[in-house]
Amino acid sequence: MVVQTISAALQGIDATPVYCETATSPGCRVLIIGLPDAAVKESRDRMESALRESGFHTPRKQIVINLAPADVRKEGSMYDVPIAVAVLAAGEEIPANKLSQYMMVGELSLDGKVKPVSGCLPFAILARQMKLKGIIVPRENAREAAVVNNLQVLAADTLLQVVNFLSDKGELDEVTVNTREIFASAERIFPADFADVKGQEQVKRAFAIAASGGHNLIMVGPPGAGKSMMAKCLPSILPPLSLSEALETTKIHSVAGMRAATGLITQRPFRAPHHTISSVALIGGGSNPMPGEVSLAHNGVLYLDELPEFRREVLEVLRQPLEDRVITIARAKNTVTYPSGVMLVASMNPCPCGYYNHPTRDCTCSEGQVRKYLSRISGPLLDRIDLQIEIRPLSFEEMSRTHVAESSASIRERVLKARRIQEERFGSIPVEEGQRTIHCNAQMTPSLMRQFCQLDDRSLRMLQNAMSKLDLSARAYDRILRVARTIADYEGAENIASTHVAEAISYRNLDRSSWGQQ
Repeated sequence: MVVQTISAALQGIDATPVYCETATSPGCRVLIIGLPDAAVKESRDRMESALRESGFHTPRKQIVINLAPADVRKEGSMYDVPIAVAVLAAGEEIPANKLSQYMMVGELSLDGKVKPVSGCLPFAILARQMKLKGIIVPRENAREAAVVNNLQVLAADTLLQVVNFLSDKGELDEVTVNTREIFASAERIFPADFADVKGQEQVKRAFAIAASGGHNLIMVGPPGAGKSMMAKCLPSILPPLSLSEALETTKIHSVAGMRAATGLITQRPFRAPHHTISSVALIGGGSNPMPGEVSLAHNGVLYLDELPEFRREVLEVLRQPLEDRVITIARAKNTVTYPSGVMLVASMNPCPCGYYNHPTRDCTCSEGQVRKYLSRISGPLLDRIDLQIEIRPLSFEEMSRTHVAESSASIRERVLKARRIQEERFGSIPVEEGQRTIHCNAQMTPSLMRQFCQLDDRSLRMLQNAMSKLDLSARAYDRILRVARTIADYEGAENIASTHVAEAISYRNLDRSSWGQQ
């Protein structure tokens, strides 16, 4: 007898159907075929123990389990439950009439309990696309899968519960989640607020402009100037996630095995990897490709503190994801794509000792040491950073002031107004198949820039002088135009003025031929 259960495999952040075809014949062994990895092959031993502890026995026959399609590599322990059910159905211990209606995923422990797996949200999306009645998942994954509407999500604690449900001898708990209610009632708590940052008004404005247009930003300043604190304040002025962005972000975290308590991620991610991180951990990949920090920060902030301390090869792999907003990881066996639409925020000291151009402390570094330190960050990477800000230390008088600075909530209101202008601007533009939706100025294509970043004669002359004096690249030229457009939106101006271009040029501090000279 040949029976079939339905499961799935991950390919990037999407799922593809996998059918567990099971046939019995005379003999006494269990074979799993269809390009399984070691974890899938070990499913046989977990299944036999789980069946025994659940009161069943593996049929005394030769059992061939084919995971189709056979040319898609099957990885992980998520096939334990569908394989065990298929074996029981092939041995005619349970009826097979419900097997075509439900997708099943879950790992089995030796005592028959169903344990959580990664990627349940993409699996649930696939089940709905396949027009299945529902999906059976481990209880720990149920809320995550229930984010998908119009799909019956059934939570299982043990294999026996699954078998009883399929045999019409019991019921599984159906889990429902009102995503809109969760999204609307989510409490957005931020660890830092700009009201706690004294002084640094120009830097705060730069952060507001970066948040308004989704621009990348780097801060250069001595130790203790407040770089890390202001970076942590950035999420408090960013626009809230839209529901579609929240679902996309949750999907990536689901694939990485990171489950949200409510089933839905409602705040923009803020990822701050240590400078010892490897390129694979940052970008993603491995023998079994998984999302890296760049993808986990999708729709949020990727903060790289002490940027020159990152290995050069690690920083260089950021260039393509920052430009294309997607990461394609090619391996001999498969190719996967992960989204990487992040705001890159970086910070660094101006020199090895940290006190170059400091108003009160002497720098112990030679000019050559300073240049060598700055050269750890390549020109092509700097070109992809829109705002380059120099931070100066606060004086005692500034630090001792009791005046409360402007709060993040107040700054955020202006950021939201600028974002609404951009939404109206780009909302009416049709999106061609295969292209990503434009949400903010930082994502503008060259054709959109020609349409929305037109300059008057005075602004053109100013930009021409800056290009010549600072020896800027064509990419830096585009970045200046995008930032100028955002400054105009932040000020509520319809057209880009020369003052907006001048401010955008002033945010190219690291492009100066001699660092620290103003």
